[in-house]
Amino acid sequence: ESLATEEYQGGTFTISNLGMFGIKSFSAVINPPQSCILAVGGTDQKVIVNPDATGDFNKFSVANVMSVTLSCDHRVVDGAVGAQWLSKFKTYMEDPITMLL
Repeated sequence: ESLATEEYQGGTFTISNLGMFGIKSFSAVINPPQSCILAVGGTDQKVIVNPDATGDFNKFSVANVMSVTLSCDHRVVDGAVGAQWLSKFKTYMEDPITMLL
């Protein structure tokens, strides 16, 4: 089942989630008149350097990492503004409690 044109007209921002289907990352296409679309991929476990490690103890840990891609219509949203938005989104996803402050 797909959306009818009148169901997405008038919006400015779309979120497309293919992560629930096992897609790790993708680039979504903007539907006019939307200005941006956020493509949300699935999570994957990765080994990361533990920022709280002291010396060699617990130097590495496993984290769930999600891939997102923001596509912007540059006639409406400057790429630098889109990058700033994506940076703030990353901050919120890494520490969701900050959305309440």
